[in-house]
Amino acid sequence: MKDAAPGTLIFRRLRLENWRNFTQVDVDLQNRVFLVGPNASGKSNLLDVFRFLHDIVSVGGGFQEAAGPKRGGVTKLRSLSARRYPDIVIEVHIGSDDLPSAWEYELRFSQDNQRRPIIKKERVSRAGVELWTRPDSDDAKDPERLTQTYLEQINVNREFRDVADFFRSIRYLHVVPQLVRDPDRSIGKSNDPYGGDLLEQIARTPEKTRNAWLHRIEAVLRVAVPQLKELQFDRDKASGAPHLRGKYEHWRPQGAWQNEEQFSDGTLRLLGLLWATLEGSGPLLLEEPELSLHPEVVTHLPQMFARMQSRTGRQVILSTHSPSILADPSIGLDEAFLLVPEHEGTIVRPVRRFQQIVSLLEGGLSLPDAVMPFTRPAKAEQLPLFATR
Repeated sequence: MKDAAPGTLIFRRLRLENWRNFTQVDVDLQNRVFLVGPNASGKSNLLDVFRFLHDIVSVGGGFQEAAGPKRGGVTKLRSLSARRYPDIVIEVHIGSDDLPSAWEYELRFSQDNQRRPIIKKERVSRAGVELWTRPDSDDAKDPERLTQTYLEQINVNREFRDVADFFRSIRYLHVVPQLVRDPDRSIGKSNDPYGGDLLEQIARTPEKTRNAWLHRIEAVLRVAVPQLKELQFDRDKASGAPHLRGKYEHWRPQGAWQNEEQFSDGTLRLLGLLWATLEGSGPLLLEEPELSLHPEVVTHLPQMFARMQSRTGRQVILSTHSPSILADPSIGLDEAFLLVPEHEGTIVRPVRRFQQIVSLLEGGLSLPDAVMPFTRPAKAEQLPLFATR
């Protein structure tokens, strides 16, 4: 287990009821979280809990947007396995090494007869002392107030604005190389989770910081992409559009320059991942960061995150199908979580709580060899039969 830097806030505990794939979740979280499970078990939906909290407090967001059109409404968010108590509940505990239980935030919601998201309960506690619980007497007088969280209202969240700022700092990243290459990628986009404005983000960074970060990224890319010898920021002389260009080893004595349009998918995904680890300090959500990357590169991602966290304490929560990521011997059994679909919803537990896996590890198996069989489709060997029918 990698500890957070003193004073750095991270998610310490997550409790859910009736959220998408999950009827009940109650887990303690570490500074690194590795989510593994079969396809459609809910890894993306679990990451989306944190994105939801970010969307509530983001500019142009809010509770109605986060729980409404953006995600298809409450009926799409509510677990299909929900029975007697159909409210959706999200509860998070936030803390640091100095103060493990600095904050608690709970949100219980459903929908009204107009299908609008409606708050059933909102609670904020600081160091175990409750600061606010809703509905309150003002809500009883004006039920329309329950269409907005206090968290998103700067006129009432002064006492717990640290929670709103923390949620706002959450960053989700799943770079789509085609969007980075698209010349219209940055129009109307800001902090695009799919990398559409990645070059604009780099361009907005102060020059001294940008050059320092690109120099560090270049050093990593030169290991992963041996032909790359130099990485530079550039602007189109005619349009002013930002570009990255790399100098590749070539038969010509001076090498050959290419910009992001010629970079491979793996290079762009790794570049975006490295930039995201340097930018910001809030929790970083990553979905299958191994895509398009060589397994030897993937193997070292957990150590890269650990080194970043030794400087910043930034929490990393990622989903993966990669045995190469889990092969890192520093990953603790309380950092890796297995998602297991069941009839009444997916269960989420740290690997430590699966006695069969623990026994396999004690018998000498590696973490991926012990865990990955639980994520494979039961009848995967029948897939080749598709071409014979």
